[in-house]
Amino acid sequence: MANQEDIFRKVISHAKEYGYVVQSSEIYDGLSAVYDYTQNGAELKKNIKEYWWKAMVQMHENIVGIDAAIFMHPTTWKASGHVDAFNDPLIDNKDSKKRYRADVLVEDHVAKIEAKIDKEVQKASKRFGESFDKTQFLTTNPRVLGYQEKAQSILKRLGRSLEAEDLEDVKSLIEELEIVCPVSGSKNWTDVKQFNLMFGTKLGASAESATDLYLRPETAQGIFVNFLNVQKSGRLKIPFGIAQIGKAFRNEIVARQFIFRMREFEQMEMQFFIKPGTQIEWYEKWKELRMKWHLS
Repeated sequence: MANQEDIFRKVISHAKEYGYVVQSSEIYDGLSAVYDYTQNGAELKKNIKEYWWKAMVQMHENIVGIDAAIFMHPTTWKASGHVDAFNDPLIDNKDSKKRYRADVLVEDHVAKIEAKIDKEVQKASKRFGESFDKTQFLTTNPRVLGYQEKAQSILKRLGRSLEAEDLEDVKSLIEELEIVCPVSGSKNWTDVKQFNLMFGTKLGASAESATDLYLRPETAQGIFVNFLNVQKSGRLKIPFGIAQIGKAFRNEIVARQFIFRMREFEQMEMQFFIKPGTQIEWYEKWKELRMKWHLS
């Protein structure tokens, strides 16, 4: 794990040193999980977007592109379920005053269990040398099987609790596993609460008449609400696709993993509309097409 973290830090350092990615507003202490693409990063992004647009839109007669606005009527996000369900389960440590994603705390605990399995494999590999059979060891060693069963049991319980929105059980799981705060080392936790990931903003000339809006958390809704406009103006018949490249925003509370989990990012997305009942047929067609792209 430490070795992977060292490699990751080197990648981040390399990205900055060679003009790819830097933290936004860095000279003013920066913003966490917000990044600027500098000279080489901007060119790389531009090339990737142009290649994707050519491969996804211009090379297909039945796929068209749009550029939808970031601001959308708030009813859009209510209808899509984002207002009610686009949440992260958060928990605070009362001693450190730090906030964490409850599911990430549990997943990190499971990662430690899986690290114990890796250690057992490494020890057995050294002991048995060339005759070591990793697959057999993982399926027969009692200690490893115990670790695997424990990890799977924890993840299954977490999944059930999150699906049922049973936040009390999520907290109970954290307490039963005796998970401590990485900063304070204490187990003094608050209740788990859901936190919506959408950025709120306002549209209007005055506070009294302003309309509450959201910065879009994904680009797909711009495609869905424009379906009829695109179909009629383009005289398109199903099957056809609509593609878009654009900014999206998510109010990540636990920001980590460099540009893999950002608050402001860009998405490239294509929605392909087909007749009901033909899903398997089109899945196989797209899988075959992807293989051709990969081989070329």
